[in-house]
Amino acid sequence: MTRIEGRTYRDEILILRDEIEGEHKEPEGTDFAEWGENFFRPGFDIHRLVIAIGAEDIVVGSLTWHEVWYGPTTGSRAWNIGIGLAPIARGRGIGSTAQRMLAQHLFDTTDVDRVEASTDVANEPEQRALERAGFTREGVIRQAQQRADGQHDLYGYSILRSDFE
Repeated sequence: MTRIEGRTYRDEILILRDEIEGEHKEPEGTDFAEWGENFFRPGFDIHRLVIAIGAEDIVVGSLTWHEVWYGPTTGSRAWNIGIGLAPIARGRGIGSTAQRMLAQHLFDTTDVDRVEASTDVANEPEQRALERAGFTREGVIRQAQQRADGQHDLYGYSILRSDFE
């Protein structure tokens, strides 16, 4: 069972852990997660941890990650991460801390050298969170994401194993 503990810059207890059956609920109140009917493609292998805060272990969001490949060799593999936070958890350093903790966990438990994330070009709070977490903006990924209202441009970000050393 996965359980990773840390603290936000506001010194709040932050826990990344496996979800308990029946516990997961997608956070509401975001303009960037209206996926429409084709939410996940068949066979899509996605991993998930919930984000909880405080000694009370209150779930305020989730982190997901999946493999991406940039070539046929094992050294061409990376993890792509995503986050969803409830409105009550936003603006408190929870997202940036959780994403950095997940990146560290993936470097500690797998052999990948790259963790990446992307966010809508209009999602400025997530852009700031990724940058606070140590991710580097790499550029625009044009029309990369389909949501219920059509295709969207994203900013691509990455953090490398060497960034932690």
